[in-house]
Amino acid sequence: MIPLKTKKQQAIMRVGGKKLAGVMECVLAEVKPGVKLVDLDREAEKLIKKAGGRPSFKMVPSFSWASCLNLNEGVVHGVPSKKETKEGDLLSIDLGLFYQGYHTDMSRSLLVGEDQSKDKERFILTGKQVLNQAIGVAKSGNRIGHLSTVIESGLEKEGLFPVKDLTGHGIGKELHQKPNIPCFLDQSIEKTTLIEPGMALAIEVIYTQKPARLEIEKDGWTVKTANGTLAGLFEDTILITNEGVEVLTNSNKV
Repeated sequence: MIPLKTKKQQAIMRVGGKKLAGVMECVLAEVKPGVKLVDLDREAEKLIKKAGGRPSFKMVPSFSWASCLNLNEGVVHGVPSKKETKEGDLLSIDLGLFYQGYHTDMSRSLLVGEDQSKDKERFILTGKQVLNQAIGVAKSGNRIGHLSTVIESGLEKEGLFPVKDLTGHGIGKELHQKPNIPCFLDQSIEKTTLIEPGMALAIEVIYTQKPARLEIEKDGWTVKTANGTLAGLFEDTILITNEGVEVLTNSNKV
């Protein structure tokens, strides 16, 4: 990846992240039983354009939607359909915004409606907490392996399972760029990428309630658990600075 060395580059990413966080808050507020996923996607696209950006995901070849929306066993890349949300569903919303030449990316998971089980609430709370813990070790001088270790151990402590087939990633002029950020430690920490000032990272906590093999739906995009177990997704775009770390997609509604 090419670090964001100039103040102008970093300022653009800050503005883009703030705009995306605002879009996410508005889309989250629209979630209730009986909402069609395609309508949430239309709202996301409208808000992204109103904010002066472009939907990052529509810039991915062959992907025609502004958001990735995953229900229950859906893990990532969920195609917004005419399916309606139901009371007690788990919905993951993944959004990307391209602003003045730079991408930001974020995801949130939530339960639909008021009838929410304690197990599902704990499942979601854990994902949120683990993302925050990973951000806490994303410091210059540490390595990507430190993030992976925190994600893996944080999930396993609560009896949950990191998805090993998908990763977080670097971000900036390209939506997906090096380094990959696995949700588990796949090699010695010393062999993983050194974190340096100017890096922008999209840290993702991708996890399931039970061990699961992944499969792709007939739409060619939606990745889901083959056994139907619940999946969750939390993601923020951060910027590494000389002083520490900035969460560019900071949102109060998580």
